[in-house]
Amino acid sequence: MAVLAGVLGLTLALRAGATPACAAPPRAAGPLAAPAAAPGAAAPPVGGAVHKGKATFYDSKGAGGNCSYPSAPANRLYVALGPSEYAAGAACGGHLDVTGPKGTVRVLVMDQCPECAPGHLDLSREAFARIADPVQGVVSVSYRAVVDPPLPGPLAFRIKEGASRYWFAVLVADHGNPLRAVEVRQGDSGGWRAADRQDYNYWLVESGVGPGPFSIRVTDVYGHRVTAGGVRLTPGQVQRGTVRMYGGATAGGGRPATRSASPRPSASPSPRATSPRPSPSAAPASAGPSAPDTPVVPLAAEAPAAGCRN
Repeated sequence: MAVLAGVLGLTLALRAGATPACAAPPRAAGPLAAPAAAPGAAAPPVGGAVHKGKATFYDSKGAGGNCSYPSAPANRLYVALGPSEYAAGAACGGHLDVTGPKGTVRVLVMDQCPECAPGHLDLSREAFARIADPVQGVVSVSYRAVVDPPLPGPLAFRIKEGASRYWFAVLVADHGNPLRAVEVRQGDSGGWRAADRQDYNYWLVESGVGPGPFSIRVTDVYGHRVTAGGVRLTPGQVQRGTVRMYGGATAGGGRPATRSASPRPSASPSPRATSPRPSPSAAPASAGPSAPDTPVVPLAAEAPAAGCRN
């Protein structure tokens, strides 16, 4: 009888509009807000916001780091970021202004520091010496991403060794800001193919794009978008044109001169970072309007510009 009375009591309570203690609370009216980014989600520093952290230093011994640059920049002002800010290569080619006890230095993101927590910058020894006494070893710093830093020249492209009409991979350099997207198409017409960013800073189309020459459309995180045409399937060769990521084309629009340099090593990640290379997908990108393709000039060898490498 006690059980029956309890059931009847609950039934009457529900009919009367009472809410049982175990019932879910009513949903608020109106649309739901977009979920916030998960704490610790991997993303490069962007937008100029000031971050607080600490800095140490290391020596890449001339190597170009996990971003696959053939060598460190000529001024040797570079930084390695922890996985959360390196963001699987998304930070490569961007620049940070880092401020410490002695002043501020601008550095190129070119490497990953696997053991570094968020906010821990591992600077080159030369960069660290600009902001603190190296004897300190570690110092508190503030840092921010540099939006639209001065560019050393037009965009440069390097087709990876082993690329063919059936497998495409390209390194883009001298873009100033971190990149959001790279798209490729055969010739100067047809649909664009989205290239997949790898954590070693090459952009892949796993199924290939064809024999070339190619048009390559590059978009950075701030919405700058440019297109270069005439990129040839010449693995290991730097190809530079006249189009800049922002700020207009090279003055006069002429072909750049070829500068001789000592043979360059093949681009490969620094042994410091050993994260596996993920398998990219080959989803096509939607075609969209863009500026006329700007042809690039193949260069057999070229000295690296300060602050950015090919």
